[in-house]
Amino acid sequence: MNTSSHIADKSAAAAPLIDRASVRWYGARRQAALLMLLYGCLIAACVVSLFHAGDLSLGRKPWQNLMTTAGELSRPSFIDIWFGNPQLEYKSDDGRVLRVEDQRASEARFLASLGGAIWTTLKIATLGSLLAAILGAPLGFLSAKNMHAPWPVAWFARRLLDVCRSIHTLVFGLLIVGIIGLGPMAGILAIALHSMGTWGKLYAESIETLDMRPIEAVRATGATPIQVFLFAVWPALLPNFISNHLYIWEYNIRDSTVLGLIGAGGLGLLLSEAVSLFQWGRLATLLIAIVLMVVAFDALSRRIRASVL
Repeated sequence: MNTSSHIADKSAAAAPLIDRASVRWYGARRQAALLMLLYGCLIAACVVSLFHAGDLSLGRKPWQNLMTTAGELSRPSFIDIWFGNPQLEYKSDDGRVLRVEDQRASEARFLASLGGAIWTTLKIATLGSLLAAILGAPLGFLSAKNMHAPWPVAWFARRLLDVCRSIHTLVFGLLIVGIIGLGPMAGILAIALHSMGTWGKLYAESIETLDMRPIEAVRATGATPIQVFLFAVWPALLPNFISNHLYIWEYNIRDSTVLGLIGAGGLGLLLSEAVSLFQWGRLATLLIAIVLMVVAFDALSRRIRASVL
């Protein structure tokens, strides 16, 4: 009899817990459904707006233009180093020879400049990513909720990271070029300021997912905040730090390829020249170089992650 009443009491006590769990589950489902509905309404509004403005058109003869562009890009210029015309003549409309060019020598000079541009792009991405990590790490530490930083300091750190993430790298680049002038340093600072926001946010999220028991144990010994960071937080964060830094570094390699469009140098400058002069063969060579560079770095970062994590 006592056993039956004990089981009944446990069942009665567990019933409110099950009911609360069910309520939370159904509440989460309703919230997700509402968000999906709002997202669908946003998509519909975008499509209707573009349709009424006449901006859904693909232009005149899109397939013909696509095939023409594909044909022009199908012959990368780097093959001219072997098969180029050593006596390429440029003629005027009336047939007069304006100049004669060795296409092989010209392409060799272009490939040499391409190598220098790749190196400049790597310098911009590498130093910009490193500076972003140096600037973003303390801000991420301060903005993490479980680090219990003073409220004004934590609020300022979060808002500063939000501002940096909100402003695109190209916008930062335009501002910095106007301040310090053209050159790779403008690209490095633009990469660093934008990536600082992303880096700090990822860093704060990594800290917030930590097991706080070892950290509280170190705090209980009377350790200073710096000692807590060095001996409790940093060892647990190191794998995520490496993974996040490799991700941001890889992203910045792609992002820095376009900074030359605003005068930061690197591959972007050659891309701008090729498009402006309708040199589609050289544009194809540049695109191949960018893809190979990103693929090589991705393979390297995967190997580093596998060996460290």
